[in-house]
Parts: sequence; structure tokens; C-alpha cells
Amino acid sequence: MSAQNAAVAGKLPAGEAIPAAGLLQYQEGSVVSRTLLKHASGSVTMFAFDEGQGLSEHTSPFDAFVFLLEGGAEISVSGKAIAANAGDLVLLPANQPHGLKAVTRFKMMLTMMRG
Repeated sequence: MSAQNAAVAGKLPAGEAIPAAGLLQYQEGSVVSRTLLKHASGSVTMFAFDEGQGLSEHTSPFDAFVFLLEGGAEISVSGKAIAANAGDLVLLPANQPHGLKAVTRFKMMLTMMRG
């Protein structure tokens, strides 16, 4: 089984390069997510947002990083609007309100750090 096929089947092979954007497909009018790694110390989750979709403002007790793989989003952190595009990284500090909306279809990797 190729690395890409293994990744799509649910297992991420160790020590191999995998095209991240291909791990998750868009669905019309939806937000799709896939947890790639989960430990007591944190998690890595991939999301695919159709245009116009988003996550309403909320808080988390943990710091998180959003890394945009493709497309564009408006991300708000403590009321500040941030235009983010493919290749951008945005810190979502613990206990500060944040939310996001897809300006275009976009994919992101969310890394949450606990502790």
C-alpha cells in the first residue's frame, strides 16, 4: 500500500512524506475534520471548510496553532480580524475568544497544546 493510500485508509505511515492537503476532501456546504494524532499532551486535527462555512466564536483552555494548507479564511482572535491564506500560521491563545470563516474553500491543520 502506498503512503498516500495508507494515509487515506486511516493510518499515517511514519518516516514518509505525505501530501497533507490530500488527506481530507471538501464536502459542499460542510466542515469536515480528521484527527491525525491525539495524545494527552495535545492533538493535530485537519479541517476542510467549504466556502462560507466556519466555526463560531468560542474559547479553549489550551493554546492552538492554525496552519492554512490552501485557500483563505478570516480568523478572529479577541475581536481582531485576521486575513489568513495558504502558508499562514495563526496562534490562538488559551482563554481568548476566537472563531473563523472560510473566505474561499480552505484546509487547515489545527495543533492544540495541552498543559
